[in-house]
Amino acid sequence: QGGREANQVSDDYRYQHGNYEGYAPNDGYYRGRDEPAHEEDAQSDVTEGHDEDDEVYEGEYQGIPHPDDVKEKQKKRAPAMADEYRDHADLMAERMEDEEQLAHQYENIIEECGHGRFQWTLFFVLGLALMADGVEVFVVGFVLPSAEKDMCLTSSNKGMLGLIVYLGMMVGAVMLGGLADKLGRKKCLIISLSINAAFVFLSSFVQGYGFFLFCRLISGLGIGGSLPIVFAYFSEFLSREKRGEHLSWLCMFWMMGGIFASAMAWSIIPHYGWGFSMGTKYHFHSWRVFVLVCSLPCIASLVALKFMPESPRFLLEMGKHDEAWMILKHVHDTNMRAKGEPERVFTVSYIKTPKQVDEFIEIQSSTGTWYQRWLVRITTTFKQVWDNVLYCLTAQYRMNTLMLAVVWFTMALSYYGLIVWFPDMIRYLQEEAYESRVKIFDEEEVSHFTFNFTLENQIHRNGEYRYDKFIGMKFKEVRFEDSLFEECHFEDVTSIETFFENCTIISTVFFNTDLYEHKFINCRFINSTFLEEKEGCHLDFEEDNDFLIYLVSFLGSLSVLPGNIISALLMDKIGRIKMIGGSMLISAVCCFFLFFGNSESTMIGWQCLFCGASIAAWNALDVITVELYPTDKRATAFGILNGLCKFGAILGNSISASFVGITRVVPILLASSALVGGGLLALRLPETRDQVLM
Repeated sequence: QGGREANQVSDDYRYQHGNYEGYAPNDGYYRGRDEPAHEEDAQSDVTEGHDEDDEVYEGEYQGIPHPDDVKEKQKKRAPAMADEYRDHADLMAERMEDEEQLAHQYENIIEECGHGRFQWTLFFVLGLALMADGVEVFVVGFVLPSAEKDMCLTSSNKGMLGLIVYLGMMVGAVMLGGLADKLGRKKCLIISLSINAAFVFLSSFVQGYGFFLFCRLISGLGIGGSLPIVFAYFSEFLSREKRGEHLSWLCMFWMMGGIFASAMAWSIIPHYGWGFSMGTKYHFHSWRVFVLVCSLPCIASLVALKFMPESPRFLLEMGKHDEAWMILKHVHDTNMRAKGEPERVFTVSYIKTPKQVDEFIEIQSSTGTWYQRWLVRITTTFKQVWDNVLYCLTAQYRMNTLMLAVVWFTMALSYYGLIVWFPDMIRYLQEEAYESRVKIFDEEEVSHFTFNFTLENQIHRNGEYRYDKFIGMKFKEVRFEDSLFEECHFEDVTSIETFFENCTIISTVFFNTDLYEHKFINCRFINSTFLEEKEGCHLDFEEDNDFLIYLVSFLGSLSVLPGNIISALLMDKIGRIKMIGGSMLISAVCCFFLFFGNSESTMIGWQCLFCGASIAAWNALDVITVELYPTDKRATAFGILNGLCKFGAILGNSISASFVGITRVVPILLASSALVGGGLLALRLPETRDQVLM
């Protein structure tokens, strides 16, 4: 009888999920399912001192599973089997409910972790990545005058080089932003910065225009992907009260990128002798040193990022609860130690994770060849990214996405268009002033004279030059019209914007010069010889306006500092929508005053005012884009909108540059009308400063 009672008790005390079934800890008594209450004392006496772990199931040695183990496996398998037959809409509804619960719980967890040393460390690491993006925008504009000399660039080549970076950024923002929602913020940001650093390094050494163009395209692709990732990454470590302000502070690093690029260009590029040459084919001049130096913020961020954790919010979306909990505990402990409260305990024990709906394909190592396995993984990942892109256009987000797209596009069209137009207009004003000082020589006759000095900004008409020597000299902006050269000798001559038009050249020798065929317009040659023409470009004129162009960019970048500070302090007080609308409308008013900019100093002043007024709209756009979309779509949506922004930049650059020297009405009216339309539309967007991060 004692044996039967012991077996009966062991069956009743069935261990399920770490608890004994039927055991009610409130009153300390065990209550079986059907046994009478009077048998409790007897069962307790029989089982006293009995250890269930010592009991050997009689079928164990025959390989028969214990009935309790079978029931355990069936219970664990039941939810999965149930989900398999549930409607997809039901699963998505359940996931949405889970995400809403997670959003509120995560907000409370971040508030418990506090804002301290960890967030400030991440702030500087991600700030360096944002600084690298700012540097990339300015690099090409600064190196173009010098690269033109090394690569003999035509006007169309220079235009393409200026636009190719924006094209790469556009593709990189969409592609890498989408991948960040599937592979992780940290991993994709490392990929993005690595691509940029590698191809910036290569671009500083390559000599050919085609390869240099390709390197700048890929480097732009890399750095373009960093912008949406940086804001999504940092926002997921910020509480609702801190998010608007600190994301605005983060935007200051873009300004610092422009200041850094301007200062380095000013310090390095004018020293044209810096560098080295290997024979006559390979030249490494100062502008290439400048390109190398501009990769330093990217490399510094890449190294520091190795010591940063993945976003716990992203990990929770992927169902990786334990990893996310460990990171949040690390954030909490780091901040508490910095505040002098190391004894504070992280009280969170469990965090809600949304139901996983996506199908993840796990391919065994024995299935197919290695490239087939990688092909399946890559196509599956990109299909998920494409689904995320389409999700941003579903009914729930369609209107917000379309309105944001218009605001981003109009802002980029006006801002980037005028940012290019300002320095081009200043150059045009300088050229007008330069041409007004041109010296004209009519019907001069020179014979048996040796020219060994520089001729600059001159026009020679109906002149006669006999038995003259032009040796080791330079022509800059010189034009000979209807002139005669007889028995002359040109040797080791370099020139820029120099032309011979309707000239007669008799028995003249050109040795080691860059006076190529296209520089002679409707000229007649009689017994003249060209020997050993110069190869490549050998223009080493120091441009007087280089300093001014660097100064203009430096002041334009520095002028956004007041706007950055004001937007950061007021972002959470007046809201994102009023910040965008107000900033864009004030910027539109600034555009109209450009009609009165007839001098270099006036243009510089209006540029600084325009940049300072418009930066608040950029900051608020970054913040609201982060807050309007859920975690698993955030980087994708930001990437799409930022890619559209870069398309607007390409269009704005092309339109504004084409009207320089023709009219200023079109660029100014286009920019101001775009700002007014975008600013008014922005006022219809939903305010997000009081909502938690979904």
